[in-house]
Amino acid sequence: MPSGPASERAGCPSFACFLAEPVIMPTEPEIPRCRLMLVLPPTLSAAEAIACMGAGDVAAVIVTTPAGDETAAKAQLSELCTATQAAGVAFLLADRVELASDIGADGVHLGSYAALKRALPAVKPGGIAGIGLEGRHEAMEAGEAGADYVLFGARDGSGPIEPVVELVSWWAEVFEVPCVGVATTVEDARAIAVAGADFVALAAVPAGPDGPALVADVERAVAAVDRTVADATPKA
Repeated sequence: MPSGPASERAGCPSFACFLAEPVIMPTEPEIPRCRLMLVLPPTLSAAEAIACMGAGDVAAVIVTTPAGDETAAKAQLSELCTATQAAGVAFLLADRVELASDIGADGVHLGSYAALKRALPAVKPGGIAGIGLEGRHEAMEAGEAGADYVLFGARDGSGPIEPVVELVSWWAEVFEVPCVGVATTVEDARAIAVAGADFVALAAVPAGPDGPALVADVERAVAAVDRTVADATPKA
């Protein structure tokens, strides 16, 4: 899988190394910066998606292949992929490894450990391989196998937030592989950031002006958490 424009902007051979090393804010002491990911519904237009990306510190988007004609879906995804990368954001296609390569995506987001194992030879070393899981054992296996991040919570944002926060907190204290928690509200995003996530994945992004507005609100909440942590850290 080609490294693509996003990799070059990250200043490393693969954008995966950018995800593997949390961005450090220029403060004293240095505090890891929690960033955003967006889980984009296939119904969102390219213009709406780009507007959402511009409303916050978005590192990557996860996109599902639209239903219907495969040729039309590929053209739609290719257009969105190009626009996303031009905005400096990594484009991750959900589940479709071969299609991701065809459209020049930066990587894939997978839904099981078995799928990750199958995909790694095709994706690595130039692409990102992320995974969404619900249990601790598979998450540990995925991290050891070479996943660039582990995502906790349903991709569509359904389900309670408490298990997501619990898994993020556990993972952040023990492992170096970046972790992501899925949120649909400002309150949930704040809780995930407080738990120590490297990324908050905002799901169920609404169409129209409400989408960028929600992203901006989540960005402010996450940034406020970062400042709170920095202020609470003893100065050397």
